[in-house]
Amino acid sequence: MDTEVKIAAIKGFAQEIVTEEELKKLFETNDHPLAYDGFEPSGLAPLHFGVLRAKNIKTMLDIGIKFNLYLADYFAFINNKLGGNIDRIRETGRYFVEVWKAAGVDTKKVNVIWNKDLMSDFKYWDRFIKVGKAVTLDRSKRAITIMGRKEGELVDTAQIFYPIMQVTDIFEMDIDICQLGMDQRKANILARETAHKYGWKVPVAVHHPYLLGLAGAPKELRSMDDAEGMAYKMSKSDPKSSILVHDSFATIKEKINSAYCPEKVVDGNPMFDYIDKLILDSPDSPITIDRPQKFGGSLEAKDFSELISYYKAGKLHPADLKSYVAAGIEEKVAPIREHFEKNKAAKELYETVKGYQTTR
Repeated sequence: MDTEVKIAAIKGFAQEIVTEEELKKLFETNDHPLAYDGFEPSGLAPLHFGVLRAKNIKTMLDIGIKFNLYLADYFAFINNKLGGNIDRIRETGRYFVEVWKAAGVDTKKVNVIWNKDLMSDFKYWDRFIKVGKAVTLDRSKRAITIMGRKEGELVDTAQIFYPIMQVTDIFEMDIDICQLGMDQRKANILARETAHKYGWKVPVAVHHPYLLGLAGAPKELRSMDDAEGMAYKMSKSDPKSSILVHDSFATIKEKINSAYCPEKVVDGNPMFDYIDKLILDSPDSPITIDRPQKFGGSLEAKDFSELISYYKAGKLHPADLKSYVAAGIEEKVAPIREHFEKNKAAKELYETVKGYQTTR
């Protein structure tokens, strides 16, 4: 596959590539580079986990990239997820694997790696100490936003280790591409700086954007990669901000109908975020929005850009836009939901994880 085609595929979902030139050189010298995405097992799967992340992974697999799905069990333990109960965290990790299967990720084509296994070798801790020597205490403290916490929220010593552990993981897995959300940018930049200091392989960082929560966001905060900006992303810890892959169509419609979606306003409007990142295969895909004949009948847009123009001009009502979005989301989550309804083992995992109390 042509290098430019591969880069175009990555740019199709990435908000930032550090750096595009390095990514080009990587594709020119390695037909199957290794990427990873890491996850704290911490509760039931929302759209950005079960649909958006799975979509990105499948895109990368399609262009020949090898992929590690990293279950960060001890990271969740340090971050006090699920009350810091390591057994519940690991059971939730097994549920995560089931979500990926249900979302269409071919788990035979990816490596599922547990943090507990990676860190069982002394070599990991030797690397950990070297990384710690390369990062100042202040930088480590500033990087705790990757935990979903603000600076100054440290409550125990182990949390200082979190950014250093994440950087260590990258080198221990011999990663070529760090494919993570914008909220993980600080860790990836630390990894690149550490690599330069020691002469280690410098990973390319590919950062995908947030998926907005149902409450939307002010325009100026949509792209922020710090804790303030993260307050506007979809989060399973805030039921009012998120849609779960297990939600019924009735629940999806109810949540969408109550979401932020003012007339003629596109910036910070989560409906357009969901259309762009979840529903459409590409921005050039044609769009048909069904409406009653008394309200003008079906509206045809040749692409995402034209839909935006119609909405800004007041040619599309929020209620009709929301109806389209709810149906589009239902199409994406129905196969996942049905997998957990019909597969006995998957259903038992879901019921178990559902019974856990999720904590930040």
